[in-house]
Amino acid sequence: MQRLALVALVPTIVTATLLVTMLTQHQLGSLRGMAQNTADAIATQAASVSAAPLRDMQRRELVRIAESIGELPHVARVQIRAADGEILADDLGRSGTSGNDTLTVMRDVVDTDQPGHPVLGSVMVDVSLADAIAAQRASLQHALIALVVSLLVATVIAWQAARWISAPLRRLVSAVHQLGRGDRHVEVQVTDQSEIGELQRGFNSAALALFDVQRSMEREIEQATVELARKNAALEAASVAKARFLAAASHDLRQPLYALTLFSSSLAVDERDPVRLDRIAHIQECVEALDHLFSELLDLSRLETGAMQIEITEFPLDQVFEEVSRNFRMIAEQHGLRLIMRATDLWVRSDHTMLARILNNLVSNALRYTSRGGVLVVARRRLDGRVRVDVWDTGSGIAPEHQARVFDEFYRVECHNGGEHDTGTRRGLGLGLATVQRLADLLDTQVQLKSTPGRGSVFSFQLPEVPPQQVPSTSSDEAPQDVSGMRVLVIDDEPAILSGIRYLLRSWGCEVAVAEDRVQALLAAEEWTAPPDIVISDLRLRDGESGLDVLAALEEHYQRDGCAPFSRLLITGETRSDRLREIMAARIPVLYKPVSPEQLREAMMAAWNIARAAAA
Repeated sequence: MQRLALVALVPTIVTATLLVTMLTQHQLGSLRGMAQNTADAIATQAASVSAAPLRDMQRRELVRIAESIGELPHVARVQIRAADGEILADDLGRSGTSGNDTLTVMRDVVDTDQPGHPVLGSVMVDVSLADAIAAQRASLQHALIALVVSLLVATVIAWQAARWISAPLRRLVSAVHQLGRGDRHVEVQVTDQSEIGELQRGFNSAALALFDVQRSMEREIEQATVELARKNAALEAASVAKARFLAAASHDLRQPLYALTLFSSSLAVDERDPVRLDRIAHIQECVEALDHLFSELLDLSRLETGAMQIEITEFPLDQVFEEVSRNFRMIAEQHGLRLIMRATDLWVRSDHTMLARILNNLVSNALRYTSRGGVLVVARRRLDGRVRVDVWDTGSGIAPEHQARVFDEFYRVECHNGGEHDTGTRRGLGLGLATVQRLADLLDTQVQLKSTPGRGSVFSFQLPEVPPQQVPSTSSDEAPQDVSGMRVLVIDDEPAILSGIRYLLRSWGCEVAVAEDRVQALLAAEEWTAPPDIVISDLRLRDGESGLDVLAALEEHYQRDGCAPFSRLLITGETRSDRLREIMAARIPVLYKPVSPEQLREAMMAAWNIARAAAA
């Protein structure tokens, strides 16, 4: 609209300015011409009347003539001079002005009566231009006033014309903004049959087509959203079902594996035949590999069901390093590899169990894919108050195209060099690094990977550092060096497990009683005059009975007789979060099936020491 108004105003401004300029110049020229004619007439008249007095040199008459001419309007000065230039009469006129505001006219006085018309003298007349200049200024003011008024009128007319012309365009602009805001249906009124009308009709057609397309897209998006929600719900249900299946099936699947572990360990007791010992070793390797696969599935199911609860404590990092070293040093030596856990005095704040599981998985993965050299685990202090833990290996490395996916579930980097990087320790399911990543997320850290194919890999993560603390010393003479002589009551609903663990414990020198439920456990308690040193119970027994209830019944039985409390240990393949919360609430040590003989021995000794400390 402003542009249209400007377009309308420009011709008016140019035309009015040119007219005012031309009229003013014409008027100024007319005024100056009138002044010139007046001065010429007065000078001619003065020269005519001054001829006779000049001829006779009548000075008095010349003065009178000069005074009479000075009385005329607009005459500023009159001078009459002789032929030799002598001033004979000089009179200031009525106006009394001089300088730039006067117009001077000279006329020679000649003697017309003499032959040759000799010059007798001259007359000079100054005519004042003040009135002409005043009239000139007034005329200019009037012209400027007329120009301003005409411009104001032209501006109003141009603005109104611009509004009228641009109104359809402004309505189109407003309609376009409504379309941009997503209004349902927008339509403008067709005002005429000109090009503007064609534009309005075209806009209405486009808006209607856009409205139809929008409704169609909304229907498709709504259908896609519903379908996506349905598929997401199906995926979530499948994920939950998978986790629940793993949690529910874990107990039943681990029962025979646990029994197999016990029997394979029992076979090696008192066996001297090298051939049989070799066969037993192969059996134990297979059981260990199967145990590892079940452990990966168990950890994943526990993470997905939220069964793992974080318990943040402050502890020396070297404790975890020593635990990992005990778990894998023998495996590394069996395959000619070096496992170096560099000692450190750093303390960290984290979950001890989860951190140990992270390092166990990283070291296990590094040993699995390393054929020469070894694995180095080291901790370094950073300037930001954190500790960086690095796990280095000299394995085959991971190609860049695989590095982004090695933390995905069930993703494995296959070997294409004849198995050179596979040490034969254990082939995993591709869940170790996925478990590491999820545990790291729970600990609010991130595992980073750097790898060079053919040279090895390094996995790194960071933990918050804390100042070292005083560790209470424990005297080694209080803890038994072995479990021989312990009275052990074992409760499990699987006869095979009871048979295997009874044989294993008796080979260690333990006095063993077994029971399959609460009734048998109480009967076994009646047969012993003193309470057992430790009761080992499965969590889930037959007919839905809980091992916690059986332990509580035994405790009530011995308290009634005034006996000292016994130590207790739970062994389970359960992963459901509700059951695990019951165990944590009872504060009873727990092992997850299958349990190796070494783990069972250490857990029995630890539970026995805890019970003795509580009794003291």
